[in-house]
Amino acid sequence: MGLTSNTVLALAIIAGVLLFAATVWFWPKLSGRTWRAFAGRIGLLLATQLALFSAVGLAANKSFLFYGSWADLLGQETSMGKVVDHSMSSKDIKVVDKQKLDVPGGAKPQVGGQILKVAITGQKSKITSPGYVWLPPEYFQPQHKDQNFPASIVLTGYPGTAENLIKGLDYPMKAFSLSKSGKMKPMILVMLRPTVAPPRDTECVDIPGGPQTETFFGEDLPQAITSTFRVGKKPENMGFIGNSTGGYCALKIAAHYPQTFGAAAGLSAYYDAPDDPTTGDLFHGDEKLKKRADVLHSIEHKKPTGTSFLVTSSEKGEPNLTDTRKFIKKVQGPDRVSSIILDSGGHNFNTWRREIPPMLMWMSGRIEA
Repeated sequence: MGLTSNTVLALAIIAGVLLFAATVWFWPKLSGRTWRAFAGRIGLLLATQLALFSAVGLAANKSFLFYGSWADLLGQETSMGKVVDHSMSSKDIKVVDKQKLDVPGGAKPQVGGQILKVAITGQKSKITSPGYVWLPPEYFQPQHKDQNFPASIVLTGYPGTAENLIKGLDYPMKAFSLSKSGKMKPMILVMLRPTVAPPRDTECVDIPGGPQTETFFGEDLPQAITSTFRVGKKPENMGFIGNSTGGYCALKIAAHYPQTFGAAAGLSAYYDAPDDPTTGDLFHGDEKLKKRADVLHSIEHKKPTGTSFLVTSSEKGEPNLTDTRKFIKKVQGPDRVSSIILDSGGHNFNTWRREIPPMLMWMSGRIEA
């Protein structure tokens, strides 16, 4: 009966339906002007609306994973995390937990791979961010013990949680299934949220006097990955993936750091940093910094180096279609650009679930061990 369980959601829906039926059934009997009839009508209406709102809220939370448990929802989750150093830890990445993939034999890493819960510290930016690392089964198999693997950073949207990438968008399971079927090469996934200074939305910008978020994702994080795991240091060894805000960050940082990233995929990405209460003043009047945050400006002035880009949108439902087409036109060879344009699909998890498998196969064809 957890907060995100199907049982709780089903019970809320059933309660809403039953209370609606009860309201229709008992309304004639409660049509009088007595205080009891008046109280009965108010009670039925309030109970029905509460059940319906609960069902909608539970469904939204199950999809977007805003809260993971009842204690989390009620603000009672106050226990501090325990840092446990494991053999895969390094000065930049500390492993705090290990999880198996829910597949037959998944308890053995060489069969099901492994999901590491980590804390990542940037040496230059001094930012520490939680995240997850998916290591494919081949990483643990004796015949591949000396082999490097391609890696991709994966960012969720804002505010988001890194856990969304595992439970909501199923990145490890999709990568496992596609690799097992031979549709993509085994790939390490490093999964985080772009919010490194919560609750502020830093938009992957080096903010004057504030969090140096671009430095963290563009320099510190790749360095941490290559120093901890068997990943090469050439652009063709590393990709960058994200949805929404994460997609904006992926495209922008790959354009700024072509010496680090060989490919980037922006799912439902937008192309310029917003200016709203969640971001605050990102640029402090620095016009050069503001232009650097504009992806269309960055790609237009990028020296072509052979970087591959993938962008996604839909003909109906996505607000980024016009800018996505502008981005496609601005990419100059030998850089390459590909796209996924759906007939319809909104800015949501259901749309991204339709785009992730072909995107992962595309990324597998653009980066290598």
